[in-house]
Amino acid sequence: MVLKKNSVVLGLLFIFIQGFSQQVDPLVTTDSEQQKVWVDSIYNSLSLQEKIGQLFMIRAFSDKGKAHIDDVKKLVSEYQVGGVIFSTGGPYRQAKLNNELQSLSKVKMLMSMDAEWGLSMRLDSTFAFPYNMVLGAVKDNDLIRRVGKHIGEHTKRMGMHINFAPDVDINTNPKNPIIGNRSFGENRDKVTEKAMAFMEGMQSAGVLANAKHFPGHGDTEQDSHKTLPTITFSKERIDSVELYPYKQLIPKGLASVMVAHLSVPSLESRPGFPSSISEGIVTGLLKDKLQFNGLIFTDALEMKGVANYADSGNVDLSAFLAGNDMLLISADTPEGIKKLTEAYTNGIITEERLAYSVKKVLKAKYKVGLNNYKPVAQAHLYEDLNRVEDTILFEEVMENAITVAKNDEQTIPIRDLDKKSIAYIGMGDGDNSTFVETLKKYTSVAYIHGDDLSDIVNRIKPYDLVIIGHHRSTQTPWKAADFTDQEKVWIYEIARQKKVILDAFVKPYALLDLQSIDNIESIIVSYLNDPISQEKSAELIFGALASKGSLPVMAHEKLPENRGFLTNSLSRLGYSVPERVGMNSKTLKKVDSVMKLAISSGATPGGQILIARQGKVIYNKNFGKFSYGADSEPVRSNNLYDLASLTKITATLPNIMQLVEKKEITFNSTLGEMLPELKGSNKEDLKLLAVLSHYARLKPWIPFYISTLDEGTKKPLDTYYKDAPTKNFDTQVADHLYIRNDYKDSIIDQIKESELLSKLQYRYSDLPFILLQRYLENYYHRPLDKIAQDNFYKSLGMNYTTFNPLDKFGKGEIVPTEVDDYFRYQTIQGYVHDMGAAMLGGVGGHAGLFSTSNDLAKMMQMYLQKGYYGGKRYFSSETLDKFNTCYYCDQDNRRGVGFDKPQLGESGPTCGCVSMMSFGHSGFTGTYAWVDPTDSLVYIFLSNRTYPTMLNRKLISEGTRTVIQEIIYESIER
Repeated sequence: MVLKKNSVVLGLLFIFIQGFSQQVDPLVTTDSEQQKVWVDSIYNSLSLQEKIGQLFMIRAFSDKGKAHIDDVKKLVSEYQVGGVIFSTGGPYRQAKLNNELQSLSKVKMLMSMDAEWGLSMRLDSTFAFPYNMVLGAVKDNDLIRRVGKHIGEHTKRMGMHINFAPDVDINTNPKNPIIGNRSFGENRDKVTEKAMAFMEGMQSAGVLANAKHFPGHGDTEQDSHKTLPTITFSKERIDSVELYPYKQLIPKGLASVMVAHLSVPSLESRPGFPSSISEGIVTGLLKDKLQFNGLIFTDALEMKGVANYADSGNVDLSAFLAGNDMLLISADTPEGIKKLTEAYTNGIITEERLAYSVKKVLKAKYKVGLNNYKPVAQAHLYEDLNRVEDTILFEEVMENAITVAKNDEQTIPIRDLDKKSIAYIGMGDGDNSTFVETLKKYTSVAYIHGDDLSDIVNRIKPYDLVIIGHHRSTQTPWKAADFTDQEKVWIYEIARQKKVILDAFVKPYALLDLQSIDNIESIIVSYLNDPISQEKSAELIFGALASKGSLPVMAHEKLPENRGFLTNSLSRLGYSVPERVGMNSKTLKKVDSVMKLAISSGATPGGQILIARQGKVIYNKNFGKFSYGADSEPVRSNNLYDLASLTKITATLPNIMQLVEKKEITFNSTLGEMLPELKGSNKEDLKLLAVLSHYARLKPWIPFYISTLDEGTKKPLDTYYKDAPTKNFDTQVADHLYIRNDYKDSIIDQIKESELLSKLQYRYSDLPFILLQRYLENYYHRPLDKIAQDNFYKSLGMNYTTFNPLDKFGKGEIVPTEVDDYFRYQTIQGYVHDMGAAMLGGVGGHAGLFSTSNDLAKMMQMYLQKGYYGGKRYFSSETLDKFNTCYYCDQDNRRGVGFDKPQLGESGPTCGCVSMMSFGHSGFTGTYAWVDPTDSLVYIFLSNRTYPTMLNRKLISEGTRTVIQEIIYESIER
């Protein structure tokens, strides 16, 4: 009795295990009964030829001529084929053709594409998403799942139902001409993990995935488009490597498989017999052993690897008899249908066999919604295929994929910019413009060109570090990636003499050609040569990003698979799109409109605007021209603007902050203690806190220049000026105008002797910063411009920030500020606009600094990060907080210590929508820099509103700067 009971239990357990081991049908829907009714009904309504037609998937090119399209329409109309695979063409053309073809079909067709890396590249010759090889370098499989989902959404939007992706080949052969970039890599477990994530993502979007190329196309050096490759491995090897992904994906609901054209002697004994028409491989292995119940496709039957086996019709018949469900791109569809019809009539194809595949095709059609078919909507198609969220995902993938494969001496990320001189050398025949442009956003990088190695070697002598970029087109995955023989020699010689970072914007296999990499300090694999990859790679080099990727394949005998050094971020600014940081691009377009209106209304000839949030520059645009003339130069990113009073918080103040932190001075230090020459004056007892808060009864400014002009002519007096430099007159004020060298002391004397205001109240003043300049120069024993460069600008990478810019830049690179008709009587371009700063030789504690929006953003981001930037701490967060405090708010004084703060009442320096933690400053020439820690925002506005005259106050009266600030806050998606 017990035995009988146990045997029943064992029997039930056997049935349970057997049932559990059978694979779930991936084509069955949740409403399986309705699905079955629909499938049976459609099947019974079809003629024999129409049923056989369901087994064929033909190819269409939407960009080919009328003759081709007419041929495709004829095949659909006359033979009622089951599907179409689209190749090249534009999205609108394809959508239109798709709808036209479906209108001719009695049973709506399965539409498909080879969109392994998304639709944008296939349709518009631009990347939608990175190749599998890039995804193979990503450790976060959720990113790959999201890529699959986005690609699924793209393909579905185009009216596609099947995407022939992912490629699950284990690419263990670097010389494989057809797989390469299309594979996730050489490690079977990682390939499987990533293929699984990709499949799950795509099928979650309602598009059927397709694993290819069964049983495994990764380890061959032959191209199946041209011949029949042979896979010589044993059954055991194929089972453990090539088949491994299929064995994992099938139980998880893989919808379809594509069978490759391969000769696999261990699986098919007939010599040179293609796997795609081998019953032992298709039925015996895939269907029976692996229990795959999804759709089985052949690879293209027109390919030489199988087409040479027999005439086209017999190839189609052989492929069907082998167990395939859908015959892809027959060399002759009508002949193939004819052969299958004859085989059915002659009993070679049974009704059961025909119904099995045709009903499977119909099940797939029901699953993708073709029982409720709707044409492809053409409105907004381009926008739907080029979504900002796709760009963001591409960025995230590249940030996670780019691989630091070698990093001797921790060369990456580059630190201590003040101690580095860097050159760039480009190799390969691909574009490198975005990479070079982005490198130069971080510091000065010399682009070294040349055709002669000895000349190159000579020209790189002054530089400590050479970045070599290997750029070749990666527009398609089959493009050549190799270094030329000359390039290999150059790399060897350059690396022998200099520290080198080699950045390869191609597949990792290119590095196999390098005989030795011993002398190369750092090697980066960036995988793709597109703008996003170039930008992210440059960001990684300079520490705006941490490196996270690992090699998906062996790139060199010393660069094994899975190699990838992790580096830390140095908190330098990166670059992205607004949505990446929770801002709305459409809203920010209003900024463009406001700026264009300002220019057209005469508020300013042009300007630069930069917005950064959460450490990423998401808006950086140039507007207008240098002046209002039709032939004036357009404003570019590297054009310098006169910052005016922004000098106070970008030159004088940060140096004072450092000395306060060092306890060299305190907020209670008096001007008399800091500058002994002020002892005995009415400035002696004024405290640092008060003067920096503009709460010390100091005059707003003193028009120093007026006393140096002739009372009658109002022109500069010979007593004070010369038109050419001499021993005592070599302080330049403008072109052909030099002031007496000792006049700097006269300026200090005039400040010293000036009266204090009668009433203690908030009154903005330039004078404290002129006095603090004097203090700093006495303390450091060198001029303020040198102090600021050494303490901040060099290490921050602010290479476009300088006093007296004509010492470093051409006049054509500097925006003019005014046509001066009251002092210097000339166009002021390259000389500071502020008259007092000009008389100080262009270097004033209150004015004189020139910069670009990108450079200025680095300083403001350092403030936002409370004294930290680029791996260096300039001062503590406590120090920043001390200066970013309003000590006299209860006296109706909004100012912080040196910084401006939001208004306390209705009017003030901001839009009124900023947080009270925010701070910044404005400048007389039409400049503005503001930081808001609450929203992690940096906003830079540079203009020359004073051109042609400083009497033009439209920019101020129209509130252009703060109107834009309001738009910025409006764009934040709360």
